[in-house]
Amino acid sequence: MSNTPKTVSDVIRAHFDGLTRAERQLAESLLDNYPVSGLGSITTVAENAGVSTPTVARMVQKLGYKGYPEFQAHLHHELEATLSNPIAKHDRWASNAPGTHILNRFAEAVMNNMRQTLSELDTATFDQVAKLLADRKRNIYFVGGRITGALAEYFFTHMQVIRPKTTLMSSNTSAWPQHMLNMSAGDVLVIFDIRRYEDDIATLANVARTGGVTIVLFTDHWTSPVAKYAQHSFKVQIEAPSAWDSSVVTLFVIEALIEAVQSSAWEETRERMNTLEGLFEQARLFRRPR
Repeated sequence: MSNTPKTVSDVIRAHFDGLTRAERQLAESLLDNYPVSGLGSITTVAENAGVSTPTVARMVQKLGYKGYPEFQAHLHHELEATLSNPIAKHDRWASNAPGTHILNRFAEAVMNNMRQTLSELDTATFDQVAKLLADRKRNIYFVGGRITGALAEYFFTHMQVIRPKTTLMSSNTSAWPQHMLNMSAGDVLVIFDIRRYEDDIATLANVARTGGVTIVLFTDHWTSPVAKYAQHSFKVQIEAPSAWDSSVVTLFVIEALIEAVQSSAWEETRERMNTLEGLFEQARLFRRPR
């Protein structure tokens, strides 16, 4: 059994097929600018969705909440979690930390993150993304934010060996328009956006999606606003007894994708690797064994 509570958006999506037409209209309104769209009064939420106040009251109860105040309290809790800065996260963990060694506490948190992520990861989505990344006809772009840019670079470094037409986009937003100029419909943009989401990345995703670019998103279980533009999303558990979020499970998914892509056309990948090794030898990049 998972210890990680489902987000309100998860609950809405799980109940969506059982909602009435008016309730579905309300659900779509809530998800469109989630979670901000649900933070107003019940009257405001109803007006924004074009439904009645009783419809809002009925739907939140149908979702399993005792009433609108409890529903909204969950949204406020999620918002607080996504906006937490490193100092606040450290203080929260420190006050609840068990009296065991940090290695054990970290290992327990990471293993729980792994179990939870794997239990919710859709294998069909994984296979579809691997197929997209393996398609040599598509250009693949990678981008991340202040911290997640390192994950984007790690993914790109491996993928550029496996296949051509790969580009790492700088975290400097001023360089993005030039990359976007080269993007074509059918290309793939891999985006990393973890909580304390970056507005510029959402803008980039919106423009790219409008141009027919396929968006693949790596995010956390609270879900980046980029998700509304993404055709494929990996929601990864990131909590750790630290001031910083954990990237361990995200790297696990990345490395599994790397293996899936290189195995899908191994002969071509091996030829590229052999060529690259020859270039390394000519450049005397690595120290030779004696």
